[in-house]
Amino acid sequence: MDAAHIERVYSAYSRVYDHVFGRVFQPSRIALAAAIAPRPGESVLEVGVGTGLLLPLYAGRCRITGIDLSAGMLDKARDRVAELALPDVNLEVMDAGAMTFADDSFDIAVAAYVVTAVPDHRAVMNEMVRVVRPGGRILLLNHFVNGTPLLAPLERAVSPLCIRVGFRTDLSVDQVLDGLPLARLRDERVKPLGMWHLVECRNEKRVRA
Repeated sequence: MDAAHIERVYSAYSRVYDHVFGRVFQPSRIALAAAIAPRPGESVLEVGVGTGLLLPLYAGRCRITGIDLSAGMLDKARDRVAELALPDVNLEVMDAGAMTFADDSFDIAVAAYVVTAVPDHRAVMNEMVRVVRPGGRILLLNHFVNGTPLLAPLERAVSPLCIRVGFRTDLSVDQVLDGLPLARLRDERVKPLGMWHLVECRNEKRVRA
């Protein structure tokens, strides 16, 4: 699963993404927006903004920068921003594993359905830590491997097949956060089916002299 493959898959999804994943995942997006709860004027980075389904839930209360590898997805997001006249939203084509932003550029970083759909989740997580200021927050909304003896082996077994369509099912929250200067503030299951995790962390990297 490389960046070019991901870009092709999700650009192809862009025409149907909202119809397939819009309504069914809306409850989890609402939960994420409530957890983000940005203060007026805060800067938020949305990694893997996709077609912008999350943007209307918190736009206007903060300054939002959304990035995505898929130009097709971003075209849909720009249409949504224009149609809804969402303020303070900037959208850019960018590789989440090699961002061009300066260190400590954002108060909050958000990644919904992203870390299991990128070629190198470690690179993406490291970049989010880098661009979020010390004491800022990083929030993840994602499917992570289930800890139960029944489901966990199945999720790992089907992951090679899922990779072909753009995501993997064998990552755990602990694997994603391992070794990073992040304090886990919450890890809760959200709809649909309670199979998705809403994870909120505080960035505890050291302030550079």
